[in-house]
Amino acid sequence: MSLPDPRWFPLINEFARDTPWLHPIMIGYADHGIVIFAALLLAGWWMARRSGDLNLMAAATWAPLGVLAAVAINQPIVAALHVARPYVALPDIVVLAHRGTDGSFPSDYAVLVGALAAGLWWVDRKLGTVAVIAAAAMAFTRIYIAAEYIRDVLAGLTLGIAIGGAGFWAAGPGLHWLLTRAEQSRLARPLLTAAHPIERASR
Repeated sequence: MSLPDPRWFPLINEFARDTPWLHPIMIGYADHGIVIFAALLLAGWWMARRSGDLNLMAAATWAPLGVLAAVAINQPIVAALHVARPYVALPDIVVLAHRGTDGSFPSDYAVLVGALAAGLWWVDRKLGTVAVIAAAAMAFTRIYIAAEYIRDVLAGLTLGIAIGGAGFWAAGPGLHWLLTRAEQSRLARPLLTAAHPIERASR
């Protein structure tokens, strides 16, 4: 399936043509930026654990689960629509990385980072803001390297944010109940809450 090319994509592609000094940075972030998002997830877990608040722990638990749910929902959509990637549909464009011939709409990467940013927003607003900025940067690099169109990443971010954000409303109470039960276990409690000052002083 092929859709009309958005008018802004050629401008970004021309920008890529004119900025060869940016290519290693953009390719590097597009390929390995996921490490940053993994670090943000760990930071969210650590912050929630340090707070001792099971509501925040439920949010930190949902963040990676929301990512998995969003990607799982997106996969059949991508397969059904099978929209051709820019380097497949458009001749004479600057292509910095080939990502196969699978569909690009909605963008899997954008869905992933969108869901993650929305999940971390429930944990901590500042951390969520960092995740949103990182997600926007990831979306832009996908366009810059000509792996996806603007519409692909916008649709992916929208779907990811919707699932990662709204999904917590549905899953949050159940996760809170499970974490409450798990906190009663001596084996699981250290993973869920840090020791409080009184507890540390009594050791």
